[in-house]
Amino acid sequence: MTLERILGGTCAHPFPVYPQLTETLAAAHLTGAVEPDAQVAHVLGTCAGYAYADTDTVSTMMTRLGLERHACVRITQTVDAMFIFSTVYLVQSLCGRVIILSYRGTEPGTLGNWLGDAEVGLESNMLSLADGTEKVRVHAGFHRNVRATWLPVIGELAAALQGRSLVDHDMHVEHSLEALYVTGHSLGGAMAVLFALTLSGNSVHRSIANRLRAVYTFGQPMTVAGPLPHATDAIQRKLFRYVTAHDPIPALPAAPWGPFVHFGQEYRLADGEWQRSPSPVVQLASMREVPRAVLAFFASEKRRASSRYTLAAHGPHHYIAALRPNNCVTEFGD
Repeated sequence: MTLERILGGTCAHPFPVYPQLTETLAAAHLTGAVEPDAQVAHVLGTCAGYAYADTDTVSTMMTRLGLERHACVRITQTVDAMFIFSTVYLVQSLCGRVIILSYRGTEPGTLGNWLGDAEVGLESNMLSLADGTEKVRVHAGFHRNVRATWLPVIGELAAALQGRSLVDHDMHVEHSLEALYVTGHSLGGAMAVLFALTLSGNSVHRSIANRLRAVYTFGQPMTVAGPLPHATDAIQRKLFRYVTAHDPIPALPAAPWGPFVHFGQEYRLADGEWQRSPSPVVQLASMREVPRAVLAFFASEKRRASSRYTLAAHGPHHYIAALRPNNCVTEFGD
C-alpha cells in the first residue's frame, strides 16, 4: 500500500476554467436534484480521465479547472497474484467543503488488471446492503479492488469530516466536509458505484454517506446482477452514467456470466449532445463482439463509424472532449 499527499498550486491565464468551482460543487445536487450538472460532469470526467496519470498531473489538472491550493492524496494497492490494481485519488478543496473521489480505470498495459476485469465471480459474490438485511450479487474483480483501498479511503474521509487537511491531518481547514463526489472511467466507474453502494449500505458510515452528493461515471461496465433490491434506490437517484456511441465496455460483462444490469440514470452522446436514455445499454449476448471491437480500433474513421462497437470510443479523452461545454477552455488552455 502506498499513500502520497501533495498540495496543489495556483494558476494563471487562461485558467482557472471555472473561477467559482468550489462554490459550484458545494451547491450542486444540494437538494437531491435528479438531473446532472454539465459543469460538474466536465470536472468529474476530467478528474476521472487523468486518474490514469500520476499525482502531480491530477493535481495540475484540478488546479487548472478551479480547485487552486487543494489537497491531493493518492492511495494505491497492488497485489499482482490477486489481480488487485486499485488506485484512488482524493482532491479536497482549500476550504475543506468539497472532496472529489476518483478511481483509476483499467491500465491498458497491465495484463493482471485485464484479468481482474474478467473475473466476474460466482453467484456467491454478494454485497450486503441496508445493514445486512438485503444483498446484491456484484462483480468479484471490481469489488475486490474497491475493498483493497476501502479502509484508507474511509480514514481520509473521516479526517475531512473532522475539518482536517488531507495534506496533513494535524492541520485544520476552514470547513468540514460538506459535499462528496465519486467518479471514475471504465473500471474506475464500476469501482465508484460499488464504493457508493458499500458506503450507503452500512449505518456505521452514515455520516460520510450523508455527504455524498452524486456519482458520475464514464464508460462504466455493469457491476451488479439483477434483480436490484430496494436498498439500491438511494444510489440510483444519485448515479449519472455517461456512455459514448460505439463504446463496448458499458455492455460488459456479457450475458453468459449472468444477468448483470445497469442502474441509475444513463446519458448517451447523440448529435454532439448528452441526452437522457429511456433504457440502459443492453448486455452483450456473447463475447464475440469484443474481438471485433478491438479490430475496429485499428480501422479507418469511416469503418469505425459503421461498426457497432470500437475500443477507440472508450478512451477517456473522448469523454472529456464531449463533456466540455461550448466556449469553455480545455484543460490544456486551448
